[in-house]
Amino acid sequence: MSQVEKVKVNGAELAARVDGDAGKPWIVLSNSLACTHESWRLQMPLLTKTHRVLRYDTRGHGQSSAPPAPYSMDLFASDLVGLMDHYGIEKADILGLSMGGMTALGVAINHPGRVNRLICSAARSDSIPPFVDSWNTRIAAIRAAGGMQGVVDFTIERWFTPGFRDANPDIVEEAKRMILATDMEGYIACAEALKGLDYKRSLGSISAPALFIAGAQDGGAPPAAMREMAALTPGAGFVEIAPASHIIILENPDAFNATVGSWLAGENVAQRASA
Repeated sequence: MSQVEKVKVNGAELAARVDGDAGKPWIVLSNSLACTHESWRLQMPLLTKTHRVLRYDTRGHGQSSAPPAPYSMDLFASDLVGLMDHYGIEKADILGLSMGGMTALGVAINHPGRVNRLICSAARSDSIPPFVDSWNTRIAAIRAAGGMQGVVDFTIERWFTPGFRDANPDIVEEAKRMILATDMEGYIACAEALKGLDYKRSLGSISAPALFIAGAQDGGAPPAAMREMAALTPGAGFVEIAPASHIIILENPDAFNATVGSWLAGENVAQRASA
């Protein structure tokens, strides 16, 4: 089993972990807000068959440090590229979920030469007023509670469908532990950065092959919004996974893994999205 390494990037100390055989092509995984690199554990048996996998905790999360604000979406993308530089990775497949999916978009837009293929799941590309209002509400709830307990129940309701929550208490408890362990100020700094999300206008510049994956019941990154993102990205595909809400990788890992594995193998898992 690989060990977590602390890597200094852009004034932060990022906890990173590498799995898989040397010599295989690289894939970099970027986690959701309030998750850690461990949230990808159900994808590792699949991905290490074909890739060398770099996972990390986003700044303000897990074992990574939480430098003072402000953060930005472009900074998150720069952090990912800085980790690639540290490990001597010239080019990689990039797979991200939620905030990690937005980070993946930022890498594809700002650092196109570093991306082989892009998989963006459960993410938005723009910050519309209801999105901003939602973050303001969550920040206020955390401040009022004096910690992450102010948003844990709300977050769990958005992350998983009711049926999954009822049937899988162990995974729900695992998710709650990740949320509660997230640094409060780091979470708030990330939420403030998300309010400035503005990648939609640049999706047409993405040159890497791209796949967008939405959870059918996801209210935070609705399938319609992700289908539009795919339509705006040259040649991109779109897949909707059901049942699944926001954290698809834990709620429906079988369907998610089948989709990702087939696409990385070059199979046509989706029709080209149309507006």
